[in-house]
Amino acid sequence: MSDNKPKNVFRQGAISSEFIGESIAKHQTKTSIGAHNIFLGQVRADVINNKTIKSIEYSAHEEMANKKFYEIREAAFEKYELTCMHIYHSLGVVNAGEICLFVFVSSPHRKIVFEALEFIVEEIKAKVPVFGKEIFEDSSHQWKKNT
Repeated sequence: MSDNKPKNVFRQGAISSEFIGESIAKHQTKTSIGAHNIFLGQVRADVINNKTIKSIEYSAHEEMANKKFYEIREAAFEKYELTCMHIYHSLGVVNAGEICLFVFVSSPHRKIVFEALEFIVEEIKAKVPVFGKEIFEDSSHQWKKNT
């Protein structure tokens, strides 16, 4: 089991490569870890009805979303032999090409991190109330549908 306190997984704006690198580097002292796996969700410049997405503005009911993230975290620790797990999701505007979701799992063994990461990302997409307003280059927008 993980520590019993729900964490705030939200970060304002895009998740930087420096933050991701620092997160990985912090785990080099934990010598019981044999494998890490990361998922990086990136905003795509999709073209919808001849309009290109330039950014997504993320919003959430933070308390409810953090509770769901916590439940997913607890389920993953119960189901898989994980040493560490971290989830970070953007709020606010994230431009096409930038990272909006960073999931990082560690375990003594490699097969576990692959299975756990897929489980966690699918649970996030299905259950966490995070909303994305897709903003097009002409400043019009539509609400994103999770797929």
